[in-house]
Amino acid sequence: MCTNISVTVPAAGAAKGGSGWFAVSAANVGFDHAVGSRFDHALLLDFVDPERGPSARVAVELDLETGRALLAALEQVIDAAERSGAPV
Repeated sequence: MCTNISVTVPAAGAAKGGSGWFAVSAANVGFDHAVGSRFDHALLLDFVDPERGPSARVAVELDLETGRALLAALEQVIDAAERSGAPV
């Protein structure tokens, strides 16, 4: 069953793909059929630069447990970074 669950957010950063580093201007987050992993459905993360086309894409498929752990780790690191006083 297709879920069609998908959200796109603007992003600022860089990713390393098959042809090297490229700017990332969007992140797609979804939950649907997996393509490259063993899961029937997976949490889908795509870091992209839509202006450069499909070659400027890094895709990740995770199970939901890993997604929850990643979310918790991101919150922990973001909180620590904000408290550190390092320039952002």
